Amino acid sequence: MGERTLLITGCSSGIGYDAAHGMKARGWRVFAACRKADDCERLKAEGFESPRIDYEDPSTIERGVAEVLGASGGQLDALFNNGAYAIPGAVEDLPTGALRQIFEANVFGWHELTRRVIPVMRARGAGRIVQNSSVLGLVTLPWRGAYVATKFALEGLTDTLRIEMADTGIHVILIEPGPVTSKIRQNSIPHFERWIDVEGSPRAEQYRATLLKRLYKDAGTPDPFELPAEAVTKKLAHALESPRPRARYYVTTPTYLMGALRRALPTRALDAILRKA
Repeated sequence: MGERTLLITGCSSGIGYDAAHGMKARGWRVFAACRKADDCERLKAEGFESPRIDYEDPSTIERGVAEVLGASGGQLDALFNNGAYAIPGAVEDLPTGALRQIFEANVFGWHELTRRVIPVMRARGAGRIVQNSSVLGLVTLPWRGAYVATKFALEGLTDTLRIEMADTGIHVILIEPGPVTSKIRQNSIPHFERWIDVEGSPRAEQYRATLLKRLYKDAGTPDPFELPAEAVTKKLAHALESPRPRARYYVTTPTYLMGALRRALPTRALDAILRKA
C-alpha cells in the first residue's frame, strides 16, 4: 500500500491535536490544519504539514485544499472534519446573528471543505470522510442550544451524504464523543461574553447559579466519565483503516447511555432526565 494521506482540521489542541499525532504514528501522512497561523507554525515545528483552514473563511478552505493537493500530488485518502466551538446560553437569549456565525464554523465550513475533497476521492473511487459530531448530536442539554443545533444539522447532512455516496467507494462516517478532555469550555467564554446578555435575561439568577459557575470556576474540572482525546483517535483509526467501517462510532459512556435512552424512552421521559443533567 502506498502512503496514505489524511487532512485533519482543528489541530491546535484537544481531539484534533491528538488525532494528528496518533495517525501520524500509524504511518499516515497527516496534514494538520489549524484556524490560526501561529498554531500552524507550532505544528510545523513539530514535524507536520499544517495548512491554515478557518471554517468561517472560505478563502482559507480553498487555499488549504490546494496546498494539500499540491503537496500530495493530487491525492487525499481521508478527511477528518473536527474543528468546532460552542456558544453557551439559553435559546431565548441567543441572537440570531450568533446562530448564523456558529453555523458558519460548525456546519457550513465543514460542508464547503467536504465538497472540495469529494471530487478528488470520487476520481480515485475511494475515500473516507469522518465527521466529529457529539453526543449532543443525539440528545440535547440545557444552555447548549446553539451547539446542539449545529450538531443535529451535521448529523442529518452526514446521514444523507453517506446514503448518496454508497455507490462511489467513499465512506462517510460519524464519530460521536461525549465528554472528552479539550479546551471547548474555555474557548466558549469569549463567544458567550460577546453574544449573551446575562443581566438582561429573565434567567439571570439561573445563569449565576449554574452556567457561570461551570464556565468560570469549573472550566478546567473534568466532567463525569470524561476520557482523554486518545479515545477518539482510537475510533478514528478504525474508521479510517477498517475495510468495513461503521456508520457511527460512540465514544464515552454518556454517548452509549444517551443513545440507548433516546431509543427506549418516550420524549417527555427523556426530557425529564436531560433537564437534570
